[in-house]
Amino acid sequence: MKKIEWMREALSAWPSPEYLQQRESAGWRLVAVEWEREVQVEPETAHPADLAGEEIPYGTRVAGDCLHLEENPTETQVLNLLAEMIVQDLSYNQMAERLNDRAFRTRDGKPWTALAVFKLTPRLMPSGKNASASFPASPGIPDDPAHSPRRR
Repeated sequence: MKKIEWMREALSAWPSPEYLQQRESAGWRLVAVEWEREVQVEPETAHPADLAGEEIPYGTRVAGDCLHLEENPTETQVLNLLAEMIVQDLSYNQMAERLNDRAFRTRDGKPWTALAVFKLTPRLMPSGKNASASFPASPGIPDDPAHSPRRR
């Protein structure tokens, strides 16, 4: 069975014909050329979101000390309203309309759309090891250790 082997070499100058011939006689075949250059970037064209590397989760914001995240009250209010609307079994279009009627806007300052609401819904679901701990005990199940395994 044959397999393909690749090799990438950093070059500081054009390869000589002898070098290319040497590689070819060793069984290598030139399959790509990669180009790079430095360009001048104007400060106003760089967006803060592009520089950050990771998006701040909806419902939070960077704290004043720039070391941790804290709750964003307006976004938390939007998340709570969306949770209520999901329980009411509203469509994404209806949810977007209600948010817009209450003068809420997306982080970009735009009106809510069904797609924007859809993209935000995973944020409403708890995740991780203790996800069930964020839900209160069901009123129909006594809150004692004998029933705990059933809730997990």
